[in-house]
Amino acid sequence: MKIIDRLAFLLATCFGLGKIPWAPGTWGSGVGIFLYWATAGWPLSWKFGFLVALSLLGSLSSQRVALSLGVKDPSCVIIDEVAGAYLALLGHPADPLHLAMGFLLFRVFDIWKPPPVSLAERLPGGLGIMADDLAAGGVVNLILPVVLGLYRSLFS
Repeated sequence: MKIIDRLAFLLATCFGLGKIPWAPGTWGSGVGIFLYWATAGWPLSWKFGFLVALSLLGSLSSQRVALSLGVKDPSCVIIDEVAGAYLALLGHPADPLHLAMGFLLFRVFDIWKPPPVSLAERLPGGLGIMADDLAAGGVVNLILPVVLGLYRSLFS
């Protein structure tokens, strides 16, 4: 295996975390939430740049892994969940309620894949692998304030 293939596999699987046999997407989402928490002190422009870099590298690495495994969207590839979960929170506070609700909503939209999320996964290669999770993260980012407002009105 070439060094570039090994690097692609390490990145796409989050250093092998995607090889955990149960709920690899949930693990990847957890990494995305952790990274958002870890970068909480960064300016929004840095966070956005980090997300763009993560998405570009994720698209390239997931494409390479998918081709080498001969599978359109391998379950071991979880860099898409990392980026999607990160996007779900982008611009929001990194407090426990936002992190938990962002994680839960992202998992729901990532698994359920309502339109427009389901349309994004039709894109080819690594772009399609990344796009549906980024779409899910984008939808969650938009509805998160509304859901948290409802949560607070019901439980405060």
